[in-house]
Amino acid sequence: MNKTGLIISGYHHDTGVHPERAERLRAVEEVCRSDDIAPRLLRLEPRAATVGELARVHDRDYILQVEEACKGGIHALDADTMISSASYEEACRAAGSGLTLLDAMMAGLVRNGFCAVRPPGHHAEHDRAMGFCLFNNVAVTARYAQERHGLKNILIVDWDVHHGNGTQNSFYADPSVFYFSIHQYPHYPGSGADDQRGKGEGEGRTLNVPLPAGGDDKVYRESLVNNLMPEIEGFAPDLILVSAGFDAHMDDPLAGMNVTDEGFGWMTEFLVDLAGEHCGGRLLSLLEGGYSLSGLKGAVRMHLRALVKV
Repeated sequence: MNKTGLIISGYHHDTGVHPERAERLRAVEEVCRSDDIAPRLLRLEPRAATVGELARVHDRDYILQVEEACKGGIHALDADTMISSASYEEACRAAGSGLTLLDAMMAGLVRNGFCAVRPPGHHAEHDRAMGFCLFNNVAVTARYAQERHGLKNILIVDWDVHHGNGTQNSFYADPSVFYFSIHQYPHYPGSGADDQRGKGEGEGRTLNVPLPAGGDDKVYRESLVNNLMPEIEGFAPDLILVSAGFDAHMDDPLAGMNVTDEGFGWMTEFLVDLAGEHCGGRLLSLLEGGYSLSGLKGAVRMHLRALVKV
């Protein structure tokens, strides 16, 4: 129970010359071998999410279309989202990684965990791929947590520099999932304005903090404390999921933010403390973006150090 769970998966999702590439996982592997981190990690092998588990979030016809496209030799689902023959299986394992790690957490084998997986997920919509993403890994994990483990209220914190349109849309009318996103705006994919707060019974369960380019550690810290903290008391999460994109890093080539390695460490510590206070420490993060390999290594190092409490 004292260890942090770790899953690394997705090496065979071949995207060619592309920002979202397998070298990202190799950078994470290097960090995980560090003497101060490795002994505190429990490495797990992911199972693939089933079609039924994916269908809690995605249209069944879309799931079949992804499988057929990968097996049929198609190389892209849209202008940004590359695929290969192994991409369907890797996407199922990416979605299944959260389920595997959550099972280990609920069984008392680990206290929290990090899934370094690809393809990423938070742009994937109900019935289409988008922005490098095939299946919405964090959304599939949230539904599984509710239906398999009876964890009623799920908080999703998305600090990827791009707004998680797919995750927001998955739960926009659902009062049992609180989606909080802090992101560069205006920026891809164009969603995530602060007036997008949910609809119907889910009104008020979406909270976007759009930030102009240049946001640094202080801006992110104040945004989390001033915007997320007041919402948590009334929501009482049973689990915290993190869409852990590291592309708000100051060295990232696809965005314009200035968050440091230490800034990501602080955000992780903040959420670890929230999880300890509200949900027995249950916190699970899943890799989203982060395209500077040196920036990714530094940010993931601080993320993991906070999770294992070095």
